[in-house]
Amino acid sequence: MKTKNKLLTLLILSASTATATAVINKCIKYSATSKNILSDSKPLCYKWRFGNIHYTKTGTGKPLLLIHDLTACSSGYEWNQMINYLKEQYTVYAIDLLGCGRSEKPDLTYTNYLYVQMISDFIKSEIGHRTNVIASGASTPLAVMACNQAPELFDQIMLINPDTLLSCSQIPNKHGKVYKFILDLPILGTLLYHIATSKRAIMEDFANNFYNPYSVKTSLVDAYYESAHLGESPKSLYASVRCNYTKCNIVNALKKIDNSIYIIGGCEMENINELIREYQTYNPAVESSLIGNSKYLPQLENPSELYRVIQMFFA
Repeated sequence: MKTKNKLLTLLILSASTATATAVINKCIKYSATSKNILSDSKPLCYKWRFGNIHYTKTGTGKPLLLIHDLTACSSGYEWNQMINYLKEQYTVYAIDLLGCGRSEKPDLTYTNYLYVQMISDFIKSEIGHRTNVIASGASTPLAVMACNQAPELFDQIMLINPDTLLSCSQIPNKHGKVYKFILDLPILGTLLYHIATSKRAIMEDFANNFYNPYSVKTSLVDAYYESAHLGESPKSLYASVRCNYTKCNIVNALKKIDNSIYIIGGCEMENINELIREYQTYNPAVESSLIGNSKYLPQLENPSELYRVIQMFFA
């Protein structure tokens, strides 16, 4: 009888904890998205087969596609300052990748090939011409692979602080698959995701990735925080990225590409010169330069200097 009562008590406590956690998760999501920072007065939508893709189109001139970093917190908001510089010379397309920002966030495993196909399909459907591309951070391998598979869609490519070739080559291991299984759990996984994408965690990421962490504005943190909590299943991309499902070995693609490639590095990035030389080993035609007073995201830290380099490369 005592054992039965203990089991019943344990069951009630477990159910109460699960219910309370679910309520907390809903409150976090509501609070994160209540400011509508990312709302767009003239939203554009590409109806892709795996989900609707949000994008903006601004300016006139030769098409230029901007691809933001591949994290659960990232979105086309990353390019807002750059668009103001670029719109006088280019027709600027800034997309929110599937699973990011204002685009749909279906509950699926996000892979490199999913994004490679998405980028190519977007160019064919919405741009309709060969386009220059600027990709940032963990999205740079996707742009390289897409260009290798459909070179007729791409003109010149700029990579901002690309992943190392070793990092690109990582694959999901047993530990990663177990962790993804936990993250996919509806209550516990969502709670872990909310901890990983809390305002404090985002601020710490910016502190590590900015040359001057004191320059990080509250509005920027709020925008990234909102981006991380919009949509049906924002944690699905986080789980896929965290467990290396979005990685791809780009060495062969890098060797084959005839398109002009330009690497931009933040001058305060650790080992950035070694990374650039690594890329040039496989493609000697790769050009590069470093942006002063910046680290991982020069488009946010030093947009005017980045714009100067863009003008020089895409001239």
